[in-house]
Amino acid sequence: MKGCLGIRQENAYEEERRAPLAPDHVANLVREHGLRVIVEPSLKRCFSDAEYERAGAQVSADLSPCQIVFGVKEIPPANLLAGQVYCAFSHTMAGHPSTMPMLARILDLESTLIDYELVRTPHGRRVIFFGHFAGYAGMIDALWGLGRRLEWEGVRTPLEEIRPAFEYESLDAAQSAIKAIGARIRRDGLPPSTAPLIFGFTGQGNVARGALRILRLLPTVKLQADELADFCRAGSFSNGTVYSVQFRQRDLYAPIEPGREFDWSALHRRPATYRNRFEQFVPFLSLLVNGINWDTGFPRLVTKSFLRALWERDPSPRLRLIADITCDVGGSIEATVKTTPSGRGAAYVYEPLSGAVTEGVGGPGPVIIAIDTLPSELPKEATTSFGDALARFVPALAAADYRVEDAADLPLPREIAQAVIAHRGRLTDRFRYLESAMPGSG
Repeated sequence: MKGCLGIRQENAYEEERRAPLAPDHVANLVREHGLRVIVEPSLKRCFSDAEYERAGAQVSADLSPCQIVFGVKEIPPANLLAGQVYCAFSHTMAGHPSTMPMLARILDLESTLIDYELVRTPHGRRVIFFGHFAGYAGMIDALWGLGRRLEWEGVRTPLEEIRPAFEYESLDAAQSAIKAIGARIRRDGLPPSTAPLIFGFTGQGNVARGALRILRLLPTVKLQADELADFCRAGSFSNGTVYSVQFRQRDLYAPIEPGREFDWSALHRRPATYRNRFEQFVPFLSLLVNGINWDTGFPRLVTKSFLRALWERDPSPRLRLIADITCDVGGSIEATVKTTPSGRGAAYVYEPLSGAVTEGVGGPGPVIIAIDTLPSELPKEATTSFGDALARFVPALAAADYRVEDAADLPLPREIAQAVIAHRGRLTDRFRYLESAMPGSG
């Protein structure tokens, strides 16, 4: 039904509490645009069913009247309906086997799939995202995990008072708590055995910016990557300060061919002609926050073999924790061998010498935190921010005529049109490569 949109409950992940639109967005869509909104009931969503009803929505388990259904994460195949239009983070672009059943079911049902990740400006910048909130929550959890790890080592610091992000009632509450701890560190210092406490960040985008915003609540001094070795050798650092390094791509990768200068466009056209440059810096880091997207053609940033060699040289190296905010299992951080749930069970130790995994923060190896649903730890703020970006496209999405055969003819805003992965049961031209990843295609 044109002009009718649905908001589905999130049931792919138990800890997911976000929604694509908040009640305030729904109220505006109903009042200003005359849209009908049906919200699937949920006991765990950060906004209650009653709040959506007060905003003018109908709460119902039946979303079949909706022309378009909005969600956040992947949709279990059993929940998909025939001929419907879905907007979600599908994670299907890479053709990973775990997401192909959803895409195959959409094709079988002759439905349409639009992916938020592909909604971009003409310059390629993402328009609808949770990235800042992944950075906020990821950094809060990283500080919590570092405090726990140091405590396990017998080193008591104010960091052990930091809680996981989901335990704070709001982002403001978390920032206030961390800012107060920063004041104590500035006044009293950290134990000398922790100095210099150096935080490394990969990525230049929303995730890294969000994480750095949290870190700057502590007394922080910025360093450059190529300063690290001399800085640590000099020994002239303060235990009332934490140090941060934001690594650029030229710090992460170098051309394999001797004498060739780093070239960003060459790296992205021919990543196989580049090697890892980043691992030389890792031994100087106390904590690594990984916020950079990675493709399989690129060198990994931290390999299992590197970690094994590091722990063979020194059974107690400086590196205590890796917060892999990108959460790409087996990806740029090879020791990210699994995802972790939100909560106090969010950490495990990867033991480089054996390859074993130990739950918690204790053991011979780096602590790994790799939570796949980080923005859900700050669900109300994340939902409101995401909905602010999405809401301006909703009237056009709800009013479009999806009966046209060719996706190129869909009457959609340009940003949305390029985000259509499948239409009426057929992959769009840009995504036909996914046919080879479909179940049974081989």
